[in-house]
Amino acid sequence: MPEYLSPGVYIQEVDSGPRPIEGVGTACAAFVGLAPAGPTNQPVLVTNWSQYVDTYGALEEGGRRNPHLPGGFLSHAVHGYFLNGGGRCYVTRVAPSDRANGQRDGKVNPAAVQLPSRSSKAVPSLTIRAVGDPNQDIEIEVQPPSGETPPEGTFTLRVKMGSTEETFDNVNLGKRGKNVTDTVAATSKLVTIVEEQATGPLAERVPEVGSYLIKSHQTAIQPKILPLDFSGSVDDRSGFEGLQIAEDVTMVCCPDLMSAYQAGAIDRDGVKTVQLAMINHCEQMGDRMAIIDPLPDLSPQEVKAWRQSETNYDSKYAALYYPWVTIGGPDGRPMAVPPSGHMAGIYARNDNERGVHKAPANEVVRGALAAVTPITKGEQDTLNPIGVNCIRSFAGRGVRVWGARTLSSDPAWRYINVRRLFNFVEKSIEMGTQWVVFEPNNPDLWARIRRDVGAFLTGLWREGMLFGQTPSEAFFVKCDEELNPSDVRDRGQLFIDIGLAPVKPAEFVIFRLSQYSGGGA
Repeated sequence: MPEYLSPGVYIQEVDSGPRPIEGVGTACAAFVGLAPAGPTNQPVLVTNWSQYVDTYGALEEGGRRNPHLPGGFLSHAVHGYFLNGGGRCYVTRVAPSDRANGQRDGKVNPAAVQLPSRSSKAVPSLTIRAVGDPNQDIEIEVQPPSGETPPEGTFTLRVKMGSTEETFDNVNLGKRGKNVTDTVAATSKLVTIVEEQATGPLAERVPEVGSYLIKSHQTAIQPKILPLDFSGSVDDRSGFEGLQIAEDVTMVCCPDLMSAYQAGAIDRDGVKTVQLAMINHCEQMGDRMAIIDPLPDLSPQEVKAWRQSETNYDSKYAALYYPWVTIGGPDGRPMAVPPSGHMAGIYARNDNERGVHKAPANEVVRGALAAVTPITKGEQDTLNPIGVNCIRSFAGRGVRVWGARTLSSDPAWRYINVRRLFNFVEKSIEMGTQWVVFEPNNPDLWARIRRDVGAFLTGLWREGMLFGQTPSEAFFVKCDEELNPSDVRDRGQLFIDIGLAPVKPAEFVIFRLSQYSGGGA
């Protein structure tokens, strides 16, 4: 209570009333996979395709960046995500742990570049060797010496790897001043320098001005990648577990699990291990869905056996899509890719255009030329009940997602949109009621909670997210003394019960026709 000790006019701010609960975002995917360059073992926010290319593309001659790793699917998944309506995502580039910190199979990273001398491009001036992450390209730039009267034989060396840049001004190859070898060795975390034994005047042995490149050694799928490299750890911020710091993620995809399988780096048990890690991560976080890819080249009968017998997943936080889709490859020829990236984009497009309550199905798969395996209605009759969401081509209607089920055996959580709606509501209420913590636990607080949560849910009902002709039919919010007796309050606890009636998709539409003999008026 404020004190009023002397006469006067006092201004006091009071509670302004309801604290509106804002809906959290529902359309942010996370991709874990392999790329030819870029930061490794850490989630990086990417908001468009060009940014992905700049961050994870390998630098080629002429300054062009190539985002595609031969045999890899991450770049195609991210491109499919943005193409289908995705707006932002996190990307974690996987690098096997034994090649971190400049190591490769226990040996120093061998990647290096020789800089020609100014006197003759055929004569090497010095060799620059990479000691940083061997999975990233390193850009080298030699510039003239800076300043009004730079010492003879000096030059400026710039080294860049990703977002990390080092500059060494007015260094030289001599024993006086700033010797380039000693200067770089003392401070650089990216490269080391080996001087070449050369004769002739010092000025002629200065490196030729220009740009050079130390290429990443990763040009294809690594043969020693392990399931643990994909699952990662929260301490290292790597793999799926490193995504715990990205609280706005709502979908998780691992397209390059399939490229590792195709390359023979991971077997079928390894695939199951990684996918279980994805599912466990999503269940632990409680606010995101794992979008699972099937093994390549499975027939409808084989994917049924793989789903029911070999993997036998049971989770309301996971969805499986079959088959793979065909897209236009970088070389202009069709190529088959896992569908998870395109599906994540459809989730985002559906959320933005219709809302999270709408099932992400009966939507065109943008960029897909065809489904790799044509599926008949009879074949889908055996796949849909076990949670295999089919991607099918329809004459005159394109390639469409024709399923909206989770991998849960619980009928209450059968549909993807129901799970994602609850994720949305739970996260929104959690973020919007943080002010309640440490407030006096009394009937006044209970009433304010009912007011704020009730107003939020009423808004969802008006948008068609909840079923019912009135708000009372669509939801209830209970917070009173019955739920919070004295022993509960003494423990510092406050319980609020909320019930929702989610809308379910019209998965089976049945028109019942009969003959009718119309009578006269």
